[in-house]
Amino acid sequence: MKKEKIANSDIAQTLGLGQHTVRRRRLKRWLIVILIAATALILGIRGRTHKPNSVQFKTEEVRRGDLTIIVSATGTLEPTNEVEVGSELSGIVKSVEVDYNDKVKVDQILARLDISKLQAEVTQSKAALKAAEAKVLQAKATVNETRNKLLQLQKVRELSNNKVPSQLDLDAAEAAFERAKADEASAVAAVSQAKATLDTFETDLYKADIRSPIDGVVLTRDVEPGQTVAAAFQAPVLFSLAEDLTQMELHVDVDEADIGQVREGQQAVFTVDAYPNRRFEAQIIQIRYGSQTVDGVVTYETVLKVDNSDLSLRPGMTATADITVKKVENAILVPNGALRFTPPVQEEQVESDGNLLSKIMPHPPHQSKQREEINTDKTQQRVWVLQDGQPVAVPISIDSTDGTSTEVVEGDINPGMAVIVDTMDTNQ
Repeated sequence: MKKEKIANSDIAQTLGLGQHTVRRRRLKRWLIVILIAATALILGIRGRTHKPNSVQFKTEEVRRGDLTIIVSATGTLEPTNEVEVGSELSGIVKSVEVDYNDKVKVDQILARLDISKLQAEVTQSKAALKAAEAKVLQAKATVNETRNKLLQLQKVRELSNNKVPSQLDLDAAEAAFERAKADEASAVAAVSQAKATLDTFETDLYKADIRSPIDGVVLTRDVEPGQTVAAAFQAPVLFSLAEDLTQMELHVDVDEADIGQVREGQQAVFTVDAYPNRRFEAQIIQIRYGSQTVDGVVTYETVLKVDNSDLSLRPGMTATADITVKKVENAILVPNGALRFTPPVQEEQVESDGNLLSKIMPHPPHQSKQREEINTDKTQQRVWVLQDGQPVAVPISIDSTDGTSTEVVEGDINPGMAVIVDTMDTNQ
């Protein structure tokens, strides 16, 4: 036995494991125990001082009131009837009789073209007509002559008991008579052709005076005296006339998401940049079925009637219209923030009697006990109210909204009830 102790002592001395090394090991063990105890103490203190309900809720009251649903759209003002006046003839503009903003009447002369060439063509056509009429007289005389000759030959043949003249002479006389009648018909047709040509040139002479087709106001004038008008494949536009500026139209583009709510007869108000503090009234008179797609956005053109008796509005002004598509009176209204609110998930607390290892080791993420249900019916919603300081869901059915408040049509919600719209963290 002594030999084994001596041998172990020798081995310890050989390995350098003396009493000093043993003390160091014991010290390290005590330090580890102290650190573990301190960690457990800190965790315990944090667990006792942690406030699970550190979130406060912001609420707003449910109210009763009127709800107005508005659809906004932008567009431009246009005259009720705008006419572009051009020229069917080519020529040089001799004079311009009107200017911008002038009021004109039907058939009033707006501009005149040089008619020297047209007058010469009219004179030439008149002469051609007279010549054609003279040829008709000549053809009629020939017809009378050949008729008389034919009658004479027929009478002689009758008196001579069909001996003279010969049948050949009689046939020649009949042919001459028929040719004379054909020449007469041709001469008459030539007269009609000459009259038509004269009418054409006289019409062109009349059209050389460019006239107003409506009673209205001159919006634009795109011609000056001395300018050459070339009417080749398309009549050039010289004037733009507005029939009546006291009655105008507002053409707006309504988004496809809102067009289902828009109806003819609905009222609207709009503003223009020229009068930022003034609101003009309008009424929908037409909703066009044709769509317009710009940058992937589909819109439908809607026409509103506008009273412009004071002539303050002008064509081409950009307007922003608010169309009233629905009015709900004495409705129960909840703020839209209450429909968007979802209560925060509360994390499970570590039990105070848990073991030390469970407090030190990291935990897997906690699963929320409350799972949001997927609601495909947008009219079925829920709001949250406070009961004993905790949020409680209240199912409701909703209808219309103006973007700020929403109408409640069914549910255990009464005016004056506080609904949660947001949270406030008190730890911050």
